[in-house]
Amino acid sequence: MHSQAHDVGVPSLLEALRTGTALLHVALEKRLPFFCERLDAGWYQRLLPAYYGFYAPMEAALYDSGLIPEGFDQTLRVKTPTLLGDLNALGLDEAAITALPRCAELPTFDTPAACLGALYVLEGATLGGQVLRREMAQRLDINADNGGAFLNVYGAETGRRWKDFLDYLGSQPLDACAKERAVLAARSTFSCFEQWLDSQEVLL
Repeated sequence: MHSQAHDVGVPSLLEALRTGTALLHVALEKRLPFFCERLDAGWYQRLLPAYYGFYAPMEAALYDSGLIPEGFDQTLRVKTPTLLGDLNALGLDEAAITALPRCAELPTFDTPAACLGALYVLEGATLGGQVLRREMAQRLDINADNGGAFLNVYGAETGRRWKDFLDYLGSQPLDACAKERAVLAARSTFSCFEQWLDSQEVLL
């Protein structure tokens, strides 16, 4: 009972992450071009390699850290292979993909909490992808077969996998300091992603 009373008023990890990243999330969404009237096939074909240039090193750094708490299925949730398939569908061969620029300014994943913060951003993006998928299908006739699989990376499993991820987050016994590290890593992930996309000149 004592520990429960002590925890009253302390935000959960999910609440801390949502609150701590809300402004950065909104700011990035406003700059993404998916709903811009000027977005055309050419812009999309520059946007996807930019996404790959962030996700490939980001996921590699995360999964190679060895610090992700037990219970996260990396094989099930890795997104870089789907992006690779989309780039192939857009006409890029292995040599062209290898030559793509990659983000070198990544967040630091030196604690399990930091990994959780970054995963929160990457997993949360799958929900937004559902809206983007419909928009790209309607406007550019892009689907899972011709360069849009990443936007629907989990398909019909999207909702369930997000709920599973939230359950996973909720099961992590993080103290206040660890929660703060998770939030800092999530904020850094948003910031690094926006700065990278900006450097690739694909944002509004």
